[in-house]
Amino acid sequence: MNFSSFSEFIAMGNHGLYVWSSYGISLAVLIFNVAMPLLARRRYLQDEARRMRREDMK
Repeated sequence: MNFSSFSEFIAMGNHGLYVWSSYGISLAVLIFNVAMPLLARRRYLQDEARRMRREDMK
C-alpha cells in the first residue's frame, strides 16, 4: 500500500466510502459492546440500592 497523498489514502482507490464506513460501523459496535454491560451494571446497582432502602424502611 503506497499512496502518494493523504487524499489518495482517504479515497482508498475509489473504495474509501466502503472502507471507512466499515471501520466506522465496527468501531460503533465495539463501543456498544463495552458500554451496554457497563450501563446495565450501573442500572442493576441502582435498582438494588433502591430495593435495599425500601426494605430498610419497613
